[in-house]
Amino acid sequence: MIFKISHITRYKYNKQVFLEPHTLRLRPRNDCSQKLHRFAIKVEPPQVGKSDCVDLEGNDTISLWFEGLHSELTIFSTSVVETLRKNPFDFIVQNEEALNLPISYPDCYSSYLIPYQHRENINAEVDIFANNISHEANNQTLAFLRTLSLHICNNFEHIYRESGDPYPPEVTLAKKEGACRDMVVLFIDACRALGIAARFVSGYRDGESTDTERHLHAWAEVYIPGGGWRGFDPSFGLAVSNTHVALASGITPESAAPISGTYRGSQASSRLDFEINIQTSSHLMD
Repeated sequence: MIFKISHITRYKYNKQVFLEPHTLRLRPRNDCSQKLHRFAIKVEPPQVGKSDCVDLEGNDTISLWFEGLHSELTIFSTSVVETLRKNPFDFIVQNEEALNLPISYPDCYSSYLIPYQHRENINAEVDIFANNISHEANNQTLAFLRTLSLHICNNFEHIYRESGDPYPPEVTLAKKEGACRDMVVLFIDACRALGIAARFVSGYRDGESTDTERHLHAWAEVYIPGGGWRGFDPSFGLAVSNTHVALASGITPESAAPISGTYRGSQASSRLDFEINIQTSSHLMD
């Protein structure tokens, strides 16, 4: 599937501020699951410096820095991306120990995956939730991932929150509702409770043709020996195939944020506006 994406992000400040360096994670991935055909970015006010980097997670990032005082920052990005993975289960699990829960990774993977198994706060209710889903899935890893994703989709109300950090997983579990980022954080923590390495992904999703307003989307990826990082979207109860375009991934939601940066100004405040347009087709056209 071909995605043509335009994304405008605009920060407005109630008074002129000094913009600290900003990090952009708006360049879509270019890997075995998606091919980046075109990407362009424009910033107003124009930056005085720019650096293309690869961060610790392997994300392509753009660092920008500015001079002077400004009352607005607008970032325009356009992308053409071809998604390639039609079958999300086109792999075999190469280690028998990874087939059942709690998962056991080969020694050659363990030291790399420890950060993706770390839980900031261990909550007993989340542990019970994860173990109940595991029991329902006969303690099989792939069945657990599918069942967990479907359970969150079918039993939690999806709400829209324009701003704010994700809820802690135990809050989403108690509320039985959340935005996509909240459900992803719960999904990740439930996976980590059973030893599954999991990370947060930000990006875009192909929506229904009746959608009038697009938003950034979030989902999770888990590491499966023989499959690598594989996506699961608890907002829609599915394994990720060719309907999602990944921008960035991270151990935490903050490390996968499409834009990171701050400003300086006495008693200054900001307002965020955005506009996302996504067109999809089966063929690449100019």
